[in-house]
Amino acid sequence: MFTGLVEEVGRVERIAHGARGARLMIAADAVLAGTRCGDSIAVNGVCLTAAELDGRTFTADVMAETLRRSDLGELRAGAPVNLERAMPADGRLGGHIVSGHIDGTGTVASLLREDNAVWLSVKTPTALLRYIVEKGSIAIDGVSLTVAQVDGQGFAVSIIPHTGAQTTLLGKRQGERVNLECDVIGKYVEKLLAPHTARQTDVTMEFLSQHGF
Repeated sequence: MFTGLVEEVGRVERIAHGARGARLMIAADAVLAGTRCGDSIAVNGVCLTAAELDGRTFTADVMAETLRRSDLGELRAGAPVNLERAMPADGRLGGHIVSGHIDGTGTVASLLREDNAVWLSVKTPTALLRYIVEKGSIAIDGVSLTVAQVDGQGFAVSIIPHTGAQTTLLGKRQGERVNLECDVIGKYVEKLLAPHTARQTDVTMEFLSQHGF
């Protein structure tokens, strides 16, 4: 589990594409401290397993499902990436609960400065918008942010100077894809309530029999 507080911005050293998956090597510093093979590191919000370590880089395998759900397959050598180690059990939950399991991607609609903050608007698939609420939490490329506005096309967040300086978000361009992870609590609530809110929509012989026909 992660918190969405990025520890450092690393750089892609190499990405090798296979038939469907990929192997990603990333240069880093802070997140390598205390990290062992098998530990989890979030890369642009995607939970990956450090399969190899050499003191200045780590290498992770990326399966086809992850490439379909995220934008990792679009990375190129030299690209900056947000990095965060998994939160220790006695650590502070400074952001929000982030699993590192990306729900899908959105598209940067605009970046607009307002005094000391920058508004980032993201066009979002309808399937994900249902889980995004004003003043709720969202992870964009692994960064924990508060949703400031929501409409029928997407949502917007306001980025403070510290977050802008410590992450890749202000380097995004209009039309660029970003990884999105919605608040997991909303998804669990929906799943638990589904049996109690489902309505009968199909008229079957069993349905007619139960109702005296």
